[in-house]
Amino acid sequence: QVQLVESGGGLVQAGGSLRLSCAASTSTFSIDRMAWYRQAPGAQRDLVAHISWDGRTTYADSVKGRFTISRDNAKNTVYLQMNSLKPEDTAVYYCVRFVVPVQWGQGTQVTVSS
Repeated sequence: QVQLVESGGGLVQAGGSLRLSCAASTSTFSIDRMAWYRQAPGAQRDLVAHISWDGRTTYADSVKGRFTISRDNAKNTVYLQMNSLKPEDTAVYYCVRFVVPVQWGQGTQVTVSS
């Protein structure tokens, strides 16, 4: 069974940075669309950033210019570099692999203190 293993979450002060990683145990990673979602307490789960198999990216308006999604196909890993973090970025962040059915990671907590 393919696994998505996230890491890199934690507690950071506003204005700080974190880098999330998601390692996928699959041989098809290089052709998979990947994304990061997040869910704050009491809120719905929202798309943060998406990356296609060939590296094209899209971002939620709230993170444009601050977050960068990237992938290393040799390592079967997708990253989310988060800079200039704000308290409203506090959430559980999920890695997503767009296959059928869609595959979700277990989530990693990001907490930004003011």
